[in-house]
Amino acid sequence: MSNTPEDRLAALEITLPEAAAPVANYVTTVLTGNLLVVSGQLPLVDGKLLITGKLGDEVSNHAGVACARACLINVISQAKAALGGDLSRIKRVVRLGGFIACTPEFTEHAVVMNGASDLAVEVFGDAGRHARSTIGVPSLPVNAPVEVEALFEVV
Repeated sequence: MSNTPEDRLAALEITLPEAAAPVANYVTTVLTGNLLVVSGQLPLVDGKLLITGKLGDEVSNHAGVACARACLINVISQAKAALGGDLSRIKRVVRLGGFIACTPEFTEHAVVMNGASDLAVEVFGDAGRHARSTIGVPSLPVNAPVEVEALFEVV
């Protein structure tokens, strides 16, 4: 595996998008001390949702995993922008939070969120192993099926 997060992203053939601006009264990132908080990111690809709907209904687990992965790509993009373009400043992915829009009967939240968790480890190596919470919600903004937020330790 390559040494830097940028090298790993290139090896995975992932090009980070431009960090999206907030759409309401919040900021996309907060850097305080050695912690970087990234607000929840949706599965936007080229400015459009990858898919809409709910897990356990019209969205398959496979599509949900792809959405979680897309969310984390957007989280990493936000982190890179907040850190002056230098992902090597990320010492550790401390925590990921996943929100899964789903039917009441849906119980495979962890499977879906692995799309983000697996990518965190692929990009940051052992420093990408993190604590996490994953919860089901009745809806998300613009009918997105997944939203992911993050907490990083930085240097």
